[in-house]
Amino acid sequence: MDSAAGKQEAMAGGTMATAEHTYLRTELEQRRERLHEALHSPAADASLSELLKAVDTALSRLDQGTFGICETCHSSIEAERLLADPLVRFCLDHLTSAEQRALEDDLSLAARIQRLLLPKPGLAPIGWDVRYHQPAGMVSGDYCDLFETDGGLLFMLGDVSGKGVAASMLMSHLHATFRTLAEACLPLDRMVQDANRIFCESTLAGQFATLVVGRAAHDGLVEFVSAGHLPVLHIHCDGATPKDSTGIPLGMFCDARFPVHRLTLAQGDSLFLYTDGLTESRNRAGAEYGLHRIRMLAARHAAKEAAGLISECIADLLSFAEGLKQFDDLTLLAVRRAHKSVPPA
Repeated sequence: MDSAAGKQEAMAGGTMATAEHTYLRTELEQRRERLHEALHSPAADASLSELLKAVDTALSRLDQGTFGICETCHSSIEAERLLADPLVRFCLDHLTSAEQRALEDDLSLAARIQRLLLPKPGLAPIGWDVRYHQPAGMVSGDYCDLFETDGGLLFMLGDVSGKGVAASMLMSHLHATFRTLAEACLPLDRMVQDANRIFCESTLAGQFATLVVGRAAHDGLVEFVSAGHLPVLHIHCDGATPKDSTGIPLGMFCDARFPVHRLTLAQGDSLFLYTDGLTESRNRAGAEYGLHRIRMLAARHAAKEAAGLISECIADLLSFAEGLKQFDDLTLLAVRRAHKSVPPA
């Protein structure tokens, strides 16, 4: 998520941003205290002394203003890696061969876990046609989930700050949180408020997520909360109408409130949700795909079923990118109110 880069940027001229600096100092000091206690235990071994030395060295780098600087190339270490492990001393480009292999193994395992968390294909809730797209083989901070409830269909799509394994771990955390809260059959605003509080209390400084959480009833009534996410597109016979976010991203403030947006979809209407891997994709001229192009595409294909709409979007994106490789996470979700089937004569 590129919008996350500004908030989660860890370095600026060799010094940490204030929130991250405060968090990491507190985290390191707590680790040092626990290590001192453990060293007085009868089971203490030499590895604890080495860990304590590493923590003391990291605190020294904080004091000297060199924390977060690669010791090989003297450029900034990746922010999400520092937040996940404040003892990191080298950027990704200067890991040892063994460290690179370990990282590749971690990425492969995280990708397999993420694939298992994706919604099962072929979900067909009564009255609704739903499809999603998330490229296989990627470790992603994008979040997508679909499942049926007594009241209809619950759908979620979001984007977690950061990239790589750290972002995928946060995505898994959100997945488990919402799955658990959904079982309590809470009103939508209460569900998101509770998820926000849990997210705030269990994540690191500077971590947040934008997402849309919606509930689609059998009669076409849809309610959704958009926590700082990109506009949801309501696609209908007259075009595509954007519905802006109703609240701030999750993780910003523990006591945030999230108003609910409600609308009724006619038969054949759709909602189209996407992450910034679509809007911020660039072509060879450096131009972004952008919100306007998405809206025009959706309006041209308003009559398409959910799978067709996603296929048209992917085809248009590939044409726009002119073969240029895209590096950001990409997830698409289409939720369409199905036409009533006509019984045979």
